[in-house]
Amino acid sequence: MMRCLLLLSIALLAQGAPHARDIKIQEVPLKMPQVQPKVKDTYLCVAMELDHVNPTYIDPTSLELISIMDEKDRIGNNSPLFAESEHIKFSSTIIIVSVGFKPDANKEIAHHILLYGCKTPGSLRSRVWNCGEMAHKTKAYSSGPVCESGSQIVYAWAMDAPSLKLPKDVGFKVGGNTDIRYLVMQVHYKNVDNFLPPKNEKDSSGITLETTDTPMPKRAGVYLLGTGGMIPPKSIEYMETACLFNTPITIHPFGFRTHAHVHGEVVSGYRIRHGDWTEIGRRSPKDPQMFYNVTTPGMEVRPGDILAARCTMKNDESRTVYIGATQNDEMCNFYVMFYVDGDKIPYDHSCFTSGPPYSYWDKLPFGDKMGLDHAPKTISLEPHKNVMLVKTTGGPRRNVADVDMDQGYGGPRFDPRENQVNRLLAYLNRGYDPDVQLYDNVI
Repeated sequence: MMRCLLLLSIALLAQGAPHARDIKIQEVPLKMPQVQPKVKDTYLCVAMELDHVNPTYIDPTSLELISIMDEKDRIGNNSPLFAESEHIKFSSTIIIVSVGFKPDANKEIAHHILLYGCKTPGSLRSRVWNCGEMAHKTKAYSSGPVCESGSQIVYAWAMDAPSLKLPKDVGFKVGGNTDIRYLVMQVHYKNVDNFLPPKNEKDSSGITLETTDTPMPKRAGVYLLGTGGMIPPKSIEYMETACLFNTPITIHPFGFRTHAHVHGEVVSGYRIRHGDWTEIGRRSPKDPQMFYNVTTPGMEVRPGDILAARCTMKNDESRTVYIGATQNDEMCNFYVMFYVDGDKIPYDHSCFTSGPPYSYWDKLPFGDKMGLDHAPKTISLEPHKNVMLVKTTGGPRRNVADVDMDQGYGGPRFDPRENQVNRLLAYLNRGYDPDVQLYDNVI
């Protein structure tokens, strides 16, 4: 039996927790119901239906994260996790406080756990479904997206990450009159050896929410920047994304998270205002992939600013590596956790570009407004090593028209997989906001 628990940190509460008010707390588990994934890189989802009348507030700093085999013995048969209904139902309001990790997490089993808010989950018929889309299909589970509509990321965990402390009076609002009617938890199973004969173990990885019906005066959200693209063999490549922030709301970033697979060396994010760059965060994705405090406390993102991110990738292999959903593919993600004063948060909460060789910062329609000549010299500075990683894939910025499609970018032939870029954009579209046919801010 493998256990990885996030336990409530009494010390943090005593030293001034973010919600040190007289509030009633209730614990609500959201866990996988004794699943047995049989194929590595399986993505499974389970949903919790929220109260559609009363709003809910979530503070992920008090999540109890569990990656446990045969967890049923610990939480009991009467847990709503093991109810006969298709979806877990929850009928009050949520908030979460301070937690710490018990260092028994097994990142070899659960590559990552993502908590989404959805208007409609990817499956209303199946209690657990395969939500990998671009990853492996399995006969044991029906398939569908994470969310059928209205997708928002609430929390993310990977690489044995510990917890994050939210600012005082900040919480995620879900349920009630919000677009989040369901919480959907996605677990990416990197290794399934324990679920196969002769062990035949079962898994109840998941999250325990500490909840309250006390409203929070500041509402939290997550803005996600990412790219598609490819990394030629034996190369260092820059995967770059940026979008204009045009929502008439000021947001206050307080946390950031990076995500890439084995080729990611540095992931950096910035706010750009009138050509001046302010770092939101910069980290190696090889560190625990938690939400860290922003580099510049007290910063704001206002209408007219630009949000930008770069993933510096190093490919020492002899194959081209593509963005995709398995551990053999890559990902380039930069998450910004923010709060707003009051109840209204931006509707537009993601920014994607098609990535190399199709898109770089200076090829964006507003590239001339970014002040690229004044960009920080540390964007691709490898943390902890003080080593600058310089792009080696041909010219610094190449147009698609300059690429020989027969030979590919940097020499190797393009993978003949059917229209991969369109498939990738469709996947990102379904995974992050199925309401939109194609992102307006995908370049």
